[in-house]
Amino acid sequence: METQRSEAPETRRERRRAKNAPSQSRGLRLLIPAVLAIIWMAWTAWGGQTFGNLSQVTTNDQATFLPAEAESTRALELQERFSDQDAVPATVVAVAEGEELTPEDFSTAENMVAEAAELSGVLQVIPPQPSEDGQALQVLVLLDEDATENQALPALRELVSESFDDAEWTAYVTGPAALSADLSDAFAGIDGILLIVAVVAVFIILIVVYRSALLPILVLLSSVGALCAAITVVFFMAQQGWIQLNGQVQGILSILVIGAATDYSLLLVARYREELARAEDRFAALRTAVRRSAPPILASGGTVAVALLCLLFSDLNSNRALGPVASTGIVFAMAATLTFLPAMLALTGRPAFWPKVPHVETDTSASQYRFWRRTAGVVRRRPRTVWLVVTLLLLVSAAGVTQLKANGVPQSDLVLGETDTRAGQELLEEHFDAGTGAPSNIFVPADEAEQALEVVSEVDGVASAYLVAENNAPAETPDQARDVDGVVQISATLTAAGDSLEAEETVRQLREDLNELSGQALVGGTTATQLDTNDTAQRDLLVIIPLVLIAITAILILLLRSLITPLILISTTVLSYLAALGISALVFNHVFDFPGADASVPLFGFMFLVALGVDYNIFLMTRAREETAEHGAKEGVLRSLVVTGGVITSAGIVLAVTFMALAVLPLMFMVQLAFLVAVGVFIDTFIVRTLQVPALCVELDRRIWWPSRLSRHSSG
Repeated sequence: METQRSEAPETRRERRRAKNAPSQSRGLRLLIPAVLAIIWMAWTAWGGQTFGNLSQVTTNDQATFLPAEAESTRALELQERFSDQDAVPATVVAVAEGEELTPEDFSTAENMVAEAAELSGVLQVIPPQPSEDGQALQVLVLLDEDATENQALPALRELVSESFDDAEWTAYVTGPAALSADLSDAFAGIDGILLIVAVVAVFIILIVVYRSALLPILVLLSSVGALCAAITVVFFMAQQGWIQLNGQVQGILSILVIGAATDYSLLLVARYREELARAEDRFAALRTAVRRSAPPILASGGTVAVALLCLLFSDLNSNRALGPVASTGIVFAMAATLTFLPAMLALTGRPAFWPKVPHVETDTSASQYRFWRRTAGVVRRRPRTVWLVVTLLLLVSAAGVTQLKANGVPQSDLVLGETDTRAGQELLEEHFDAGTGAPSNIFVPADEAEQALEVVSEVDGVASAYLVAENNAPAETPDQARDVDGVVQISATLTAAGDSLEAEETVRQLREDLNELSGQALVGGTTATQLDTNDTAQRDLLVIIPLVLIAITAILILLLRSLITPLILISTTVLSYLAALGISALVFNHVFDFPGADASVPLFGFMFLVALGVDYNIFLMTRAREETAEHGAKEGVLRSLVVTGGVITSAGIVLAVTFMALAVLPLMFMVQLAFLVAVGVFIDTFIVRTLQVPALCVELDRRIWWPSRLSRHSSG
C-alpha cells in the first residue's frame, strides 16, 4: 500500500503544522516524558508492595458472595444467634483393613479425639461414630472459622496421619473446612505463578511480533505498571468495604489488565511505526501516533469498562465485585498505554525498534501487508460466499450449546486433581450417609417444631433429622429444643454429599414442603448456600446479558454514527461467543470429562468475549470510517483490514494466550474460563473480524454507515 496516498487529509494537515511549527528544545521534550516515567515507576513500585497485602482484604468464603435477601444468608444470620462460636465442620473418616472394627481400633480413635480436642483452633470434637457395616468410623471436629490461617486444619491432618499411620488404616480429613482449605491453596498461586506465566507468555509473543530486544520490555513494563496502579485502587475499595474481593476476581484482574494493556500498546506502537516512516522528527511522529490511536483505544476500553460495570446489577457479590475491579483495570490499561508507554518511547526513540529501526521513506508494506492483501482480495471477489460459509460454520459450532451443563458442580470437584478431601468424601459416601458432616440447618417457628420435623424427615434424600437442644445435642422432645425468639433449629443429614447436585435438589424439595407450614421456615447450610449461589448465577445470566448488549449497542451507535454497523458487529460477536460456548461444552464433556460447568462460566465468558470481541471490531471499523471518507465504503473496509490485520491478530493472540494462563491454577472454573475465552478470541480474531465482518460490509457497501453522511458517499 502506498502510505502517502492512503494518508487521510487530516493527517497530512497535521504533518504540515508539525513541520512549520517552531521546534521545541530537546531538553523540554525529554523532561515531560521523564517526569511521567518516574511517576509511573513509583506507582508501579507502590502497587507491587500492595500485591502482598491483598490477602488482608480477600475472602473465598462462598457464603459472603450471596445477597442479604437469599434464604441461606438469612438462615446463616439465625445460625449465628443459635451458636456462640463460628464453627466450620471437618470430618475425619477412617477405615480399617479388617472386616470389622475392633476394640483396639476404637481405642486408637478415642486417643486421636483426646489429642484433637487440645489443638488450638478446635472448638469441639464429637466422639467417634461407627458405620452400619462396622468397617469405618467418623469423627466430627468443629474448627474455628479461621482454621486455615491459624493452622488448626493442618495440625488436625497431621494428627490424623500420625494416629492412623498403621498400614491397616486408611484415614482422611474431609468436609467443608477441608474444601475451604483446598480452595485457599489453589488460589495461593495467583500472586506468583499466574502472573509469571502470563508475563512470560506475552513477552515471547511480543519478541516474535516486534523482533526487537527493547520494545517488548517497554510494552510489558507499561502493562505491569497498569496492573500495579490498578491494584492500589482495588485494595482501597476492598478496604473500605465497597467490594468483596476474592481470589477468582483477583486472578481475572491480573490477566485482563496484562492482556488489554498489551493489546492497546500493540495498536499504539503499530501507528507509531507508521508515523516514523513518514516523519523525521520522532517526537512529532509520537504525538501524531498518540493522537490518532487515542480515539479507538478510548472507545474500545470505554466499551469494555461500561460492559463490565453492568455486573453491578448482579445479585452475587462476587460478580458485582468484578464489575468495578475489572473496569478499574481497563481504565489504568488505557492510561498507561497513552501516557507511560509514550513517555518511554519518547525517551528511547527509534532505537527501541532495534534491530528493525524504521526510517523515513522506508517502505515495508510489500512484505508487511502481503497476507492481508490476499485476504482482502478473497473478500472483495466473493463477499457473499465468504460470510455465508463463515456464518454456517459458526451456527454448527453453536449447536453444541445444547450440551452445556452449566448448573454448577460439586465443590469437591472445583479443585482439580486428586486431593485428600475428595478421597475422604469418597470413603464417607461408601460407608456413611454422604451428607454427614455438612448437615442442613433448618429454622422453623417453635410452635410448629414437631410438625416441621415430621415434614423434614419424610423428604426423600434426608437420612435423619432432629431438633437441636443446648450445646448442639439432639433434643429428645420438642420442649427440649433450644428456643431463640420463638424459633427452633432442625439439623438434617442428607443421603447425598453436601456439595452434590443431588443434595441441592433435596434442599429445594425441603423448602417447597416447608412452605406449607403457616409460619416462615428457612433452610440453610453448605448445600443451601451452593444452591442459592447457582440459582443466582442463572438469574444473573438472564438479567445482565441484555443490559450488556444494550449498553454496547448504544456506545457503538454514538461512536460510529450508524445503526447498521453496530448491529453487524454485535450480532457477529454474539454468534462467535455461542460458537465458542458450543465447542467448549463438547470439550468439557468429552475431552476433559468434567462433571459439568461452573454456573458463572457462561456469564463471565460472555462478558469478556463480547466486550473484547467488539473491542477488535472497533479497531477495524474506526479505521474503516477514516478510510471510507477518501476511498468509499467497500475499499475503506478492505484497506482497514489490510492495515489493521496484523496488529489486531497479534492483539488477539496475546489476549488468548494471556487468558490461557488461568489454566495453571488447579481450579475447574479457571480452566473452563481460560479455554472458553481463548477459543472465542481465536474465532473472533481469525474468522469473524478477518472474514465475516469485512464480507458483510462489502456486501452492504455504503449502507453500513446509514444514516450518516458516509452512507451517501459513493465508492471510489
